[in-house]
Amino acid sequence: MWREIWFLVTRTLLTTFRKRRTLMLYFGLPIAGILASVLLYSSQGPTELRVGVVNEDAGEQIAADTVSFVKGLDHVTIVNVTPDELKDQLAASKLDSGLIIDSGFSESVLSGSPDHIAIESVKGAQVTAYMKSMLYGYIDNVTSMGKIAGGDAAKFKALYDQYRSADFKLTSESVNDTATTKDMSYQSIGFLLMFMLSSAVGLSELILKNRENRTYFRVLSSPINARTYVLANIVMNLIVMIVQIIVALLFMQVVFHLDPGIPMGEMLGLLALFALVSVSLSLVIVAFSKSSAMAGALQNLIVPPTCMLSGCFFPISIMPAEVRKISDFLPQNWVLQSINKLQSGESFGSIWFNLVMLFAFAVVFFLIATYKFGRNNDTRNFV
Repeated sequence: MWREIWFLVTRTLLTTFRKRRTLMLYFGLPIAGILASVLLYSSQGPTELRVGVVNEDAGEQIAADTVSFVKGLDHVTIVNVTPDELKDQLAASKLDSGLIIDSGFSESVLSGSPDHIAIESVKGAQVTAYMKSMLYGYIDNVTSMGKIAGGDAAKFKALYDQYRSADFKLTSESVNDTATTKDMSYQSIGFLLMFMLSSAVGLSELILKNRENRTYFRVLSSPINARTYVLANIVMNLIVMIVQIIVALLFMQVVFHLDPGIPMGEMLGLLALFALVSVSLSLVIVAFSKSSAMAGALQNLIVPPTCMLSGCFFPISIMPAEVRKISDFLPQNWVLQSINKLQSGESFGSIWFNLVMLFAFAVVFFLIATYKFGRNNDTRNFV
């Protein structure tokens, strides 16, 4: 039997992949998915915050130093404007935020009760949070000196001068941020899962196409039976899936230099298990289809929506809680959950339950397909 299976596998592979268009379809699309993820996340770097400053406490050292402190923050650019200009430029989105220092600010800090300062923005807390946290920390330090001085201007000046001329220095060192790289690889795998499902359905659909062009009946006229024919399709499908995974992982690591934070062996094993799920689901679709057109319609009805609900296209964390509960019944979600855990530092053995769930999905789908094929008594539909 295995000789017949291998003969059918090799013949089907040669027939299917002799066209460049087919090679691009099965192996080019996963690479395109990786490229899309790279382009999507590469634009999410740090952005420059444009801050308009209205300093109406001019001539005071504390107010001037406060403006200088804001100017020295990373990714912040300040522009000196008037109150009217600040309103106009905020409304026109020429400025992201505005810092207003009213007259009397320096005196309020000196007295230990900072006031006469405000931060404005039409873009909300996501823009002002960074500057506000840093600025208020600085003002609190200066205010503490005012409280210690107790209104004594000379004592405050001595403390403040000592603070400004402190002999300690803070040095910083940049490190590589792996979060973006992990997000890119995570999303790349999400696209790969969708393409694997689509490819598996396309290859299993060859059973229907061979029936339609009468090739199936010519094969059955030989010593090869229907069971051997379907097993050959499964083996061929798995071979293509494994090669697809290897090509995608090689391009991810070698060409795009994306380190998913997971050993390639563990990633390959996890995706190979999902390949088994993909093939079993594709057989279910074929078993319930009476033509290749119907199989294509079922594929469009099942694959894209389930991939979307599983978080293959965007992080599942942004979805409502009710939708996230639905994703627990989808195999793609269990793969992405496993990748997320492995990226967080958990061992491959700790995701054993996820692996069991994926294997269970494959077994259930295979049983459903086998039952459907067995119940079909029409020789045109693969007894």
